[in-house]
Amino acid sequence: MVMRRFRTVLLAALMGGVFPTIASGDEPPQRVVSMNLCTDQLAMLVADTEQLISVSALARDPLNSTMAGRAQDYPVNHGRAEEIHLLEPDLVIAGRFSAGPTVEMLRRLDIPVVVFGPASSLADIRANLERMGEVLGQEARAKALIQDFDQRLAMLRQAPVDPPRAALYFPNGYTRGEQTLLGDIVRTAGFRNVASERGVTHGAHLPLETLVMAEPEVIITGSRHDGKSRSENILQHPALAEAAEWDAMHELVTRDWVCGTPQALAAVERISGLRGTLMGAR
Repeated sequence: MVMRRFRTVLLAALMGGVFPTIASGDEPPQRVVSMNLCTDQLAMLVADTEQLISVSALARDPLNSTMAGRAQDYPVNHGRAEEIHLLEPDLVIAGRFSAGPTVEMLRRLDIPVVVFGPASSLADIRANLERMGEVLGQEARAKALIQDFDQRLAMLRQAPVDPPRAALYFPNGYTRGEQTLLGDIVRTAGFRNVASERGVTHGAHLPLETLVMAEPEVIITGSRHDGKSRSENILQHPALAEAAEWDAMHELVTRDWVCGTPQALAAVERISGLRGTLMGAR
């Protein structure tokens, strides 16, 4: 009866556009399914033992998941409404870009779904941890994770004094601006983003010629794969080796920043170290 009341209240709140929380005395959801790579990792961090019963198959991908090893302990789903329904969840957690028809089908089946937006800043990581704690009834665990995150971030944050210039460059010549998680990571680590000088706030194509003319001190990219993708060919262009004033390209492990989890601080730490080396070489 308690779980039925929780399901009804949660679904009504979602349909009404109100963020659901667990009322005092209500039992937290006991059979939670996550169907998104980023919510997978947040849920694994926050959920109680046996509360999370399935994560997406992507959670086991070591190239994109910081918790690929831990995800081996959970059955996986492929984001299909039929398989999720058979798991008999009392709550499903999805990302904003999860398959819309799947989410709508689950709601029509009277299965509550909570949708999380992607993190576009380090502050969003805190907010999503707090929200996950509320949704799962694990506020104390989420609070401890946030406190640890804040302490580590305070130690890593660099003062914006004479910041060196960095260009973010990815397959197909894609870049990211200040209003993205990686843009915030780079700013926090003490760099100025070349994309911002070109009016890019989110994501956009940055022509190779523009990058070369910008003369950044550092070019930062993501993890390289097997090199067979045509989209990655531009990262092999000889002009990039000459584009940066200092050294060449520096790779960030993609799984550290592709999702808004506390692991993003590993990217802050690496870029902060890069800044220290660069400032010492000036």
